[in-house]
This record gives sequence, structure tokens and C-alpha cells, in this order.
Amino acid sequence: MEFFCYHRDRPGSATLREKFVEEHWSYMDRYDAQLIARGPTLDGETATGSVHIIDLPGPAAARTFAFDEPNYQAGVYRDVMVRRWRNLLGRTMWEFPGGREGGNRYLVLGLGAGEAEEPPPGRSDDLIAYGPLLSDDGATWLGTAALVRATDRQAARTLLDPDRYAGIEVHAWEFGGRR
Repeated sequence: MEFFCYHRDRPGSATLREKFVEEHWSYMDRYDAQLIARGPTLDGETATGSVHIIDLPGPAAARTFAFDEPNYQAGVYRDVMVRRWRNLLGRTMWEFPGGREGGNRYLVLGLGAGEAEEPPPGRSDDLIAYGPLLSDDGATWLGTAALVRATDRQAARTLLDPDRYAGIEVHAWEFGGRR
């Protein structure tokens, strides 16, 4: 089962985040083979959160992954979103044809109700990861999470149809992992 985890930083936690960077990366190394995508959301150079899309045995394993994470344990994050997710592109971020470099990257989150939205036609070259956010049992669509290459925030926002969502968030994002 695939899961989308988004840890949002507490304001002013950058120093604490820096203190635990090696512990965070070491923790993620244990899950390397299961990660579909990972990386920080940013406001300029300052991290505002951490995205992990991962394949795990079930909801309990996903919660363990999210809440045992060293930055969470240290108090870096103010909240955590853990949702089932389905990898509609069938690849990892490392398999994205556009690679790690070039262009702006964004996390686009749309929260809604109803039927899941398929990836938009004509945008496949820019999609890094795309899939529905689902209830724990996978039966109810709760929204969509996507990682996308786009010229700017507004272009990233157009990935999702605003009439289908109660709200759409767009966060600058970059490929994660050891540097």
C-alpha cells in the first residue's frame, strides 16, 4: 500500500531541523527501497515541511513511519498528514524523465470529496508524482497530491481543477535525500 506523508514544520524550527538532519537521513535510509518520492517544501531557502511518499504494509506501518521520524520526535513539525495514496504514474521520482535539475518543482495538494481526478492530459512530461489521497481502507477519495515541474506557483495550481476541491495548496518543493 502506498502512503502520502506530509510533515509541516513549526514556525521557527529551522535550527532544530538542522540539528537532526543526519538522524532524519539515517532514518530515511532504512526505507530507501520503499520510497516513491521525498523532499522538503520550502519558503525561499527555509524548509517548511517534508514530503514522503512510501510503499508500506498498511496504515499502522505508515503511522509508525510518520510518527517515529526523528524530526517529529524532536518537535520540528507542527502537524502530520498521513493518507493512503495510489501511484497513478507507476514510477518513483528518480525515474522522472525530467531529472532532479531544471525548472521549479511544487507540491500541489487538493482536498475534496467525490470522484478521484485522473492526471490532466498534456501535463505528463511535468508530473513527478501524482495520485489520489484516500481513506485508510482505500475506498473514499479525499483529494489529490502531486509533485510537478512548473514555471511558477500559478502554473502548478492549474494542475488541479478548482471546482473539484474545497481548497488547493501549492508549496515549493525539491527532490530530497542526502546531498
